[in-house]
Parts: sequence; C-alpha cells; structure tokens
Amino acid sequence: MTCYFRHLGDVFRKAEITVTPENKKHLDKVIHSIVGTEYKNCPITWREVKKRLAEDEAGFVLKLKESWRNQ
Repeated sequence: MTCYFRHLGDVFRKAEITVTPENKKHLDKVIHSIVGTEYKNCPITWREVKKRLAEDEAGFVLKLKESWRNQ
C-alpha cells in the first residue's frame, strides 16, 4: 500500500493535501478510485498515475483535490 506516495509530494502539495498516518490508507483508496484500479494493486496504480500525470498533471491534481474534499 502507498508504495508510490514518496513520488507524489509535489502533487499532494498542489492538491493541498497533507498526508498523515491516519489518512494515508483512505487517500490511497481515493487515488485507486480516480485511476480505476483495484485497491492494493500498487504497481498498476502507480503506472496509471504516472501516465495521467504525464498527460495532464493539472487535471489529475484537480481531480485528486476534488475527490479528497468530497470524501
């Protein structure tokens, strides 16, 4: 779980999300939901996150921010 979080520090800052031990699991579930992958499938999720960031980082950040706030 959350094997890719260390690579997303800038994304979390841009989305105004502070990662804590208490919210990390829920945030991971939100990201899996955004990219449409099965929860706990870290390698495929990271691959999809990287792809989306390369295609439209601002769009991904906005989607993450909105999804996080609506939880």
